[in-house]
Amino acid sequence: MTGTAPAPFTADDYRARMDRAARQAAGAGLAGLLVAPGPDLVWLTGYTPTAVTERLTLLVLAAGREPVLVVPTLEAPDAEHAPGAPAITLRDWTDGKDPYAVTAALLDADGRFGVSDNAWAMHLLGLQRALPGTSYASLTEALPMLRAVKDAAELDLLAAAGAAADAAFEEIRKVPFAGRRETDVAADLAALLRRFGHSQVDFTIVASGPNGANPHHEIGDRVIERGDMVVLDFGGLKDGYGSDTSRTVHVGEPTDEERRVHDLVREAQEAGFNAVRPGAACQDVDRAARAVIADAGYGEYFIHRTGHGIGVTTHEPPYMIEGEEQPLVPGMCFSVEPGVYLPGRFGVRIEDIVTVTGDGGRRLNNTAREMVTVD
Repeated sequence: MTGTAPAPFTADDYRARMDRAARQAAGAGLAGLLVAPGPDLVWLTGYTPTAVTERLTLLVLAAGREPVLVVPTLEAPDAEHAPGAPAITLRDWTDGKDPYAVTAALLDADGRFGVSDNAWAMHLLGLQRALPGTSYASLTEALPMLRAVKDAAELDLLAAAGAAADAAFEEIRKVPFAGRRETDVAADLAALLRRFGHSQVDFTIVASGPNGANPHHEIGDRVIERGDMVVLDFGGLKDGYGSDTSRTVHVGEPTDEERRVHDLVREAQEAGFNAVRPGAACQDVDRAARAVIADAGYGEYFIHRTGHGIGVTTHEPPYMIEGEEQPLVPGMCFSVEPGVYLPGRFGVRIEDIVTVTGDGGRRLNNTAREMVTVD
């Protein structure tokens, strides 16, 4: 694939994200946010430490205050070159000093803080010892929609990642399947994702025959045979944003039953997509897809949620699942991926990434959803 490189996010972009996060935290009754290295820190600042170690690195956000990044002195030069650094005050600490005392000076002594989910327990416990009056909530619990609504630039990056994954599928359907191991086809898929611009491959599920009845099958040495249904589920990160798509192919001509089940899943996936519109609840997408499969008598074989959010990670809120009443908002991006899994026989899954528009939804994956046969 060709094309110009996307424009990088600027310090002003990161400043706006941090301000929005701090305001949302205040609106949720929090004294601030504590963000450790990981996807939240990348999204808020553009900073990824060269190595995540036992040394404390923590972004402190609070409404009405300048963002502060507590960072080990030896890593401060890298932090100073992060895209969002001009919008941040750096507070470095040297080995032998107490990083929790440095951080505690920035916090309300009796405040409740949202903490990024991947913060180390030792760091959170260290803060609790320094400030025993504080309390904490996971960021996913406290602000589950923080990264959920994407701006125009983020949508462009997600669309480009989806197009790259589509290009990988168009190429993988040309390679031989019969007589090769699942690991061989998975390696081909990973190479194709990188060829089409992915810097990180998160997963390449190749689930053939009875293995297809396991939605998260770990690729193995099973030799793919003629007559197999093969579930392909693959994705990763391109320019920092995720792809995730699934198609189910057949090696040679399918039986009538296999075609019928595939058509059923395709119909369910279409129903889930058609349920996407502003104001609908996340669970409405799940209900729409699930009803098609249940009405056909296969309800017990659809054993996972219909979808998950995607952005700077390939799995994040919101989730398309019964009980999730979060309303859909333009700019949200998530998968719609119903499936049917018949134990010991075969499975079928069809997955697109969808974004909510002003009046419905738009697919970011556009390869054929009809049955595709391979050699």
